[in-house]
Amino acid sequence: MTVREPAARRHAALFVFVTVVLDSMGIGIILPVMPDLMRELADASIGEAALWGGYLSFSYAAMQFLFSPMVGNLSDRFGRRPVLLISLAALAVDYVIMALAPNLWVLFVGRILAGLAGATYSTATAYIADVTPKDRRAAAFGLVGAGFGVGFVFGPALGGLMAEFGTRAPFYAAAAVAFANFIYGWLILPESLAPENRRPFEWRRANPVGAILQISRFPMVAWLLGAMMLYNVAHMVYPAIWSYFTKAAFAWSNAEIGLSLAVVGICFAVVQGGLIGWILRKLGEVRTAILGFFANVVGMAGIGLATQDWQIYALMPVAALGALVAPAMTGLMANRVPDDQQGELQGLMSSLQAVVSIFSPLLLTQLFGYFTSGDAGTGFPGAPFIAGAMIMALALIPFRIGLRARGSR
Repeated sequence: MTVREPAARRHAALFVFVTVVLDSMGIGIILPVMPDLMRELADASIGEAALWGGYLSFSYAAMQFLFSPMVGNLSDRFGRRPVLLISLAALAVDYVIMALAPNLWVLFVGRILAGLAGATYSTATAYIADVTPKDRRAAAFGLVGAGFGVGFVFGPALGGLMAEFGTRAPFYAAAAVAFANFIYGWLILPESLAPENRRPFEWRRANPVGAILQISRFPMVAWLLGAMMLYNVAHMVYPAIWSYFTKAAFAWSNAEIGLSLAVVGICFAVVQGGLIGWILRKLGEVRTAILGFFANVVGMAGIGLATQDWQIYALMPVAALGALVAPAMTGLMANRVPDDQQGELQGLMSSLQAVVSIFSPLLLTQLFGYFTSGDAGTGFPGAPFIAGAMIMALALIPFRIGLRARGSR
């Protein structure tokens, strides 16, 4: 069944929203316990555990970089539904492997397998592009982001509570959520890509280099992808460092970390699920993205310099406004490529995000390790957030160049 009528489109968007909520719940459940799990398996300090966490992210992201363009091209050929289902099944298996892992190397095997098939977010975004008119895509992409935010309201809070039953309990819960997500998609999710908008699968395009060559035919999109990469480098500070930073700076417990991530999720869900539509109508996609960039700079710098935990909560709404960047820029890019290349575009974006996920966690965790080890002369766990603010400001340069390539001022 392919989505065609407006009413069906609305229901399909709701299906994708729920799918993303459940998926992000599974991810959020394990975040509060990751520092303790890494310390348990590596027999390491908090700084060393952060380094191992960076290597774990590296292994997952390397597979995403290599295979995301292939997944995107497969979804342009065979449709979004089968790709989403395979990704969700692989995610459920990954969480089971992580729950049972007796050592670090088995944990790495699980993340590598998940990286090979992981395409939930990029395929969901391509799905939204299929069923949404061009003038509403940016707001709809915000809805996908809001789904992740809603999932992070419940996921980390649940993970923090379950961590009291052991470091493995959240992984079993995440596996159950991912499997329920798979069943939901199998029974309910319709196909979104109409047969006339499909194109043959080509191996020469099903790799990062081939996908880049195809997208480079659209100069504005190429520059915005560069800006998006810098944005993602900076934004990676939250998943890579948050748990370690709050433990080192404020001695937060797993439950407190879970609660803080839940509040972050609420703020992001409000921005991407509600405010973004109003802001886009008032400012348009370009000014909305600029507002998001400045909110990120202020939020990251403030968190990095915070000396009391209440300041972190005060800055969360500002940081959440930074979530305006991704849907606004994704909307700008999606509207510049043909319908039969939406999967390819989203797959390339996922691949470039994977490049960021390879290097950014390593850079940020190394920075965190240095500034918490005593080698820096004084402890400064907020250093990665200051670096993130600086990189976020640099992202405005390719963003402005891309707008000029479009002929916009």
